[in-house]
Amino acid sequence: MEPYVCSDCPRQCGALRGETGGGFCRMGAEPVLARAALHFDEEPVISGTRGSGAVFFSGCALRCRFCQNYGISHDNFGRKVGVGRLREIYGELIDRGAHNVNLVNPTHFARAILESLEGGLPVPVVWNTGGYERVETLRSLEGKVQVYLPDLKYLLPDAARRYSAAPDYFSYAGPALREMLRQTGPVELDDDGVMRRGTLVRHLILPGRAEESMLILDWIADNLPGAWVSLMAQYLPYGDVKGVDELERRLTQEEYDRVVDHLMDLGLEDGFVQELSSADEKYIPGFDLTGV
Repeated sequence: MEPYVCSDCPRQCGALRGETGGGFCRMGAEPVLARAALHFDEEPVISGTRGSGAVFFSGCALRCRFCQNYGISHDNFGRKVGVGRLREIYGELIDRGAHNVNLVNPTHFARAILESLEGGLPVPVVWNTGGYERVETLRSLEGKVQVYLPDLKYLLPDAARRYSAAPDYFSYAGPALREMLRQTGPVELDDDGVMRRGTLVRHLILPGRAEESMLILDWIADNLPGAWVSLMAQYLPYGDVKGVDELERRLTQEEYDRVVDHLMDLGLEDGFVQELSSADEKYIPGFDLTGV
């Protein structure tokens, strides 16, 4: 790819993205991948029975201290591939039976990904994102992405600043999720019960933040009719949480129950609720360049 001045993510840092890394994400123009493989640990409507074709991109526009993919999101482990090779990887995953092509943390490589999707794919494309997106970038994806799988991490700027170095997180994520839902409309499932179109919003309950989780669920109920919700309880003290007292522990049963009860009270019945037992390192993929 030709070098370009980047403003694709909310950082809008204006970095020159070329052969070498630049800007907040510290990445060049060509994608860097850490893993490409069938993945069976997403929500059932994403993984199905044959697996989701998960492509894990390195680097990130966020700095989540608790990221379970810390080695690739912060430390940038991975291998650079060209757009042509990226397209080949999609085909290899589809040939292995993938229900979809699941682009994990793709935002900062949006331009290369758009090029790789020219002509479309025979399976749905999943945009699996932290939710920190510019509406303008999402609009460029319309027609290329069929399923949006965003996080909604924070509503309040304090936690977003302390945990992810993004105090403006919700000011971007809120409009971004509305745009995703505008593009996809309500959830549609195929004959295998796998999403062929729609928006599925993930929210990870953080220790000490049950009140904010409930506010986030309120916002989803009021603003995203037709979206499904995945309430996640897989938080582990992982990454760089030393010295952040509340992040150095797991969720309590009381915190978990409060948020789940609130979800049910709001009638957000379309979606999924993780069990507390999902907080286990065995669910973290091995980033070893498989499939790259």
